[in-house]
Amino acid sequence: MTFTNTLFRCSSLGYLMTEPKEKADKEAGNLSGGAKTHLIDIYVSNKYGRQTEIQSRYITKGLMVEEDAITLYSRVKKSFFKKNEEHLRNEFIKGTPDLFVGENIQSAKRIIDTKSSWDLFTFFRVLSKELNNLYYWQMQGYMALTGAKSASVAYCLVNTPLILIEDEKRKLLYKMGVATSEDAIYKEACEELERSMIYDDIPITERLIEFEVERNDSDIEALYAKIQKARQWLNEFDAKNSPDNMALDTTFSV
Repeated sequence: MTFTNTLFRCSSLGYLMTEPKEKADKEAGNLSGGAKTHLIDIYVSNKYGRQTEIQSRYITKGLMVEEDAITLYSRVKKSFFKKNEEHLRNEFIKGTPDLFVGENIQSAKRIIDTKSSWDLFTFFRVLSKELNNLYYWQMQGYMALTGAKSASVAYCLVNTPLILIEDEKRKLLYKMGVATSEDAIYKEACEELERSMIYDDIPITERLIEFEVERNDSDIEALYAKIQKARQWLNEFDAKNSPDNMALDTTFSV
């Protein structure tokens, strides 16, 4: 197994670009502990065909409402956007940007990536923070793949699918410990739950928060340099943990 030409997904680039704790490691551009943990996950996935990503209600909603988020974005921007399905790659990275402005994805002028918030509260909480570092590097990756000069991360607040609402109601029934779903207090709680997950009463212009990201060629070059170190680290890790070496290096302490 060799990792010399491993391509890294744009969505995971932020893990590689976390800063090491030690000053000397920072100055040398070395990998951080968090980056190495991520690389071990990549190693295991490649060698043993397992994935670390566990489905959550947040991920599930995001996947289910992807088209709704694009529709919301199109309505607010008064311009038609269609989800890009073309997978892109270069010698370092790979990815599939959501939306773009331009004649085609290969020569896009601008990239837009939609993120669907779980609820109204998580949606507005993003205003109190800077853009998530993972998303910053994801956008730099997309711009590197397309040549785009600008990008944005668009948080969209769209209605929760009925199947997920019903799932939350079942969880609520269990949590409240009532005898039946006809319990008056439970039914009142369900009405409040539905209200917290459906947003048709909120103007669409208030259901979009967008963070702008400008292309940074210096950061892209730093990213490519870090990927070279990541590939080298993976190859060394693989060599060190080959069956023969593991057998030779095993020690026991009492």
